[in-house]
Amino acid sequence: MGKVYRHKPGAPDEYLGRVEPESGKVYRHRRGPDEYAGRVELDSGKVYRHRHGPDEYLGQVHLDNGEIYSHRLGPDRYVAKVKSNGHIYGHKSLSPDDYLGKVEGMHSLAEGGAAFFLLLLHAVEEAEVGVGED
Repeated sequence: MGKVYRHKPGAPDEYLGRVEPESGKVYRHRRGPDEYAGRVELDSGKVYRHRHGPDEYLGQVHLDNGEIYSHRLGPDRYVAKVKSNGHIYGHKSLSPDDYLGKVEGMHSLAEGGAAFFLLLLHAVEEAEVGVGED
């Protein structure tokens, strides 16, 4: 099981949830039972958000190099990279990429892509606007 953590400078990293390596299912940590957030296709790297009706395609991680692309009309956009050690970096144009967090116990780069789209991205965006901060 890959445990997903958001990096918090100067503080302990925040546990966000987990990725199941056998099924590719992603669960968001919360009080009570964890919430099913979506899934990744382990053989293709395609990531889907769970919702009522058909799941929403978010993007894909390239399994050969760890580059993560967000789906949109036109060409997909490069947004992040996952390394084989489980570290995930958000892409920034013309400057060094930001370290966002990690997946401990990661078995596949597909797990890192799922962690980025379904757990880390939301947590990082919340932190940027100050929602849910202590």
